[in-house]
Amino acid sequence: MAIRKILQFGDKLLNRVSRPVKEIDDEILKIIEDLKDTLNNSPDGVGLAAPQIGILRKIVVIDLKKEDSKPIILINPKIIKKTGRQESVEGCLSYPGYEGVVIRPKKILVTSQDIEGNELTYKVDGIVSNVFCHEIDHLFGILYTDRAKKVYKVKDSD
Repeated sequence: MAIRKILQFGDKLLNRVSRPVKEIDDEILKIIEDLKDTLNNSPDGVGLAAPQIGILRKIVVIDLKKEDSKPIILINPKIIKKTGRQESVEGCLSYPGYEGVVIRPKKILVTSQDIEGNELTYKVDGIVSNVFCHEIDHLFGILYTDRAKKVYKVKDSD
């Protein structure tokens, strides 16, 4: 489909709350394909939320870039349960060249719809929990920098 421009830190749209998807139609399917194409074009990224390409809809694509896995599509995701705590380093395609130390739940339970409208449940932990939380936060206008204990410039970046 299309590789979209990823909005950058400071863009006010990144701080807005997204609207739920009411109907999974051709427009929504095109947004999902654009998210997948844009994420595939970003070798360092493992997740992308619709607000990051300027679309305020509750859609996320997660691609852990493992050989045996395909992208996870989350439509109207909700975190229903959180357990434990873990501290890790996060970055964001909307804030290249920076990382931050963030505390997230160690395990989460998430409900979401797939592209056919079926409800799915994901139980994730560890780093995958961080990715889900990070991307779902984008749908509520929350950036990892809002949660970070510390944000710093990555030494390798310009």
